[in-house]
Amino acid sequence: MAAEHLLPGPPPSLADFRLEAGGERGSGSSEPSGSRGPRMAKFLSQDQINEYKECFSLYDKQQRGKIKATDLMVALRCLGASPTLREVQRHLQTHGIDGNGELDFSTFLTIMHMQIKQEDPKKEILLAMLMADKEKKGYIMASDLRSKLTSLGEKLTHKEVDDLFREADIEPNGKVKYDEFIHKITLPGRDY
Repeated sequence: MAAEHLLPGPPPSLADFRLEAGGERGSGSSEPSGSRGPRMAKFLSQDQINEYKECFSLYDKQQRGKIKATDLMVALRCLGASPTLREVQRHLQTHGIDGNGELDFSTFLTIMHMQIKQEDPKKEILLAMLMADKEKKGYIMASDLRSKLTSLGEKLTHKEVDDLFREADIEPNGKVKYDEFIHKITLPGRDY
């Protein structure tokens, strides 16, 4: 909220956050700040903040630096998060925003950060694999994994499973060790 009163127009940029967080000298001081935005600059990269700002701006139809609470779920999902309705309601409640209210970019950054933090793909994959490994051997057979991937949740096609196995160096009739599999499939994609 501290950045809202500076100038009319679009929400604050990353430069505003870093200036507030580190003082005028940009010392990188670790003193706590009263505003959520500056703290988020410590947890989010400049690229992430720019991407989130671009998405936020799409829903800030009147360019007042605010989006409607009713647009929060769609905005989060556009950025790759997968919040449930209950999670969105909890985020809004945490920030004292009712379903008809609005949130500023600083609050949006905080919510996005919290949502990303709680969506841990490694943990989700591990839990799914543990449920499939009844004897707790630390691995499941590739054929069992293929069966689960093509029949449960967001069903993959056999070609998609073949591609996944090829990328993770999994033999079609081999064993899939959790830790190796999770490490291989959660590595960042190539950035050409």
